[in-house]
Amino acid sequence: METEICVHLRSSAAEIGFSRMIATDLKCEVRDLGRLRYADALEQQRTAVEARKNGLIPDQLLLVEHPHVVTMGRNGHEENLLAPPELLARSGIDFFETDRGGDVTYHGPGQIVGYPILDLREWKRDVHAYVRAIEQTIIDALAGFGIASGREAGATGVWTSEGKIAAIGVHISRWITSHGFALNIDTDLNYFRYIVPCGLTRPVASMRSLGCGAKREEVAAALIENFGRIFDRQMEKL
Repeated sequence: METEICVHLRSSAAEIGFSRMIATDLKCEVRDLGRLRYADALEQQRTAVEARKNGLIPDQLLLVEHPHVVTMGRNGHEENLLAPPELLARSGIDFFETDRGGDVTYHGPGQIVGYPILDLREWKRDVHAYVRAIEQTIIDALAGFGIASGREAGATGVWTSEGKIAAIGVHISRWITSHGFALNIDTDLNYFRYIVPCGLTRPVASMRSLGCGAKREEVAAALIENFGRIFDRQMEKL
């Protein structure tokens, strides 16, 4: 587990709409940010993490859809980026190096990305259990739409018979989580050709490619419900 150095943030928790924490046990606020550039969502995460560390807000689940972006985790390998950043930029794809775990991944329209900002001291001080719980949240949400999915030995994420449908990469600082998961709903899977997803030469899938026409708001509701159940949180959508 890594420890971050505190940095100055341009936004305060109040300025970006987080409510001040009240004395309610096991509460998690859900904020759907809509479509937001990766850099802007990253700043909101950082602001939420600092507020959570200081006890100003309860746990948070931020949901977002990013414009086209490729991100490289702190364990990433350059050879898994199949196009240089200059070519990505010409194709309208941003590129960011991040402090999350994992290798390289793609985010874009048709994907739902979740950033849990949780204090694991109030759940379990167990990084592996946390990642497995995120996987289970997605597996159970997909089951509600008739999609069978599960884990692959030695790999993080959620897999179907047609390929990987959800990627996970997290960062934990003083037991406060950030970054999270990305689930392909009706993502254009052609954009994955620019990378070796998570360093694994395996196919990717989406709910759409598996014959499911669920809409984003339905998928978001299923994720929120299962997240609350698995993490034993009362989910409150703001």
